[in-house]
Amino acid sequence: MTRRSALIAPWLGGSLMMALERSAAAPPAAKPKRINKAIELLESGQPMYYTMGTGGYNEGRKMAQTWADTIIYDMEHGPFDITALGEFIRGLEDGGPTKSGHRTPAVIPQLPVGGWDEATMQANYWMIHQTLDMGAHGIHLCHAGDPGAIRVMVRSARYPFNRIGVNPEAPEGRRGSGGQDRAAHVWGVPTAEYLRKADVWPLNPEGEILLGIKVEDKYALANTEKSTAVPGIGFAEWGPGDMGMSMGHPGAREPYPLDMQRA
Repeated sequence: MTRRSALIAPWLGGSLMMALERSAAAPPAAKPKRINKAIELLESGQPMYYTMGTGGYNEGRKMAQTWADTIIYDMEHGPFDITALGEFIRGLEDGGPTKSGHRTPAVIPQLPVGGWDEATMQANYWMIHQTLDMGAHGIHLCHAGDPGAIRVMVRSARYPFNRIGVNPEAPEGRRGSGGQDRAAHVWGVPTAEYLRKADVWPLNPEGEILLGIKVEDKYALANTEKSTAVPGIGFAEWGPGDMGMSMGHPGAREPYPLDMQRA
């Protein structure tokens, strides 16, 4: 039996997310090497598969043994409900560990704010802080069309004491103190260890936070090379539904029109 899913490939010469058929899961690892299974797989050159999640505790408990490596928690088209996200993650904890031995699958919420421009992201940086404080393992930014907005996302996800890669073009992080105890509990580590590991990969090789972007409209497409080159971004994907709308093909399905195939 196969499942429809998506592959997140490491950023290697422009690799993006692509749809694949997934066969039966491989035998579980004896012991996790990382907190974030998605990073563990990508770092070792393996694909990572995701499924979508939403809701609260009961939904999290049901998904604790998911076949997927990662859960993209939908707050783009669902409500931005931080309490529900926290309860969803608590359900994953209570239903865990996963078959691979991880405390939970990697949880990477997608936010309702779009990466349209830098000012928009600056006004909504707090969404990133609150999401990560719930113990999420990353952020997925939709409509990531502006490299400046993406840099703000990276900055918002980093603590100011994480100095790797800091320069005038990539200022120090702005994530604040206060939520690290709860996040550390979700990760199953002491707070001091959480603070050390809660940085973005692959910019920080020891980081456990994975940031991704969705190149899903014609404006984002025009900036793909610049956007995916922003330090701190770990993966990218297109969104055929929104890309189709942007190009005048609402409801497009495979085989896609030629301009979408080129995109």
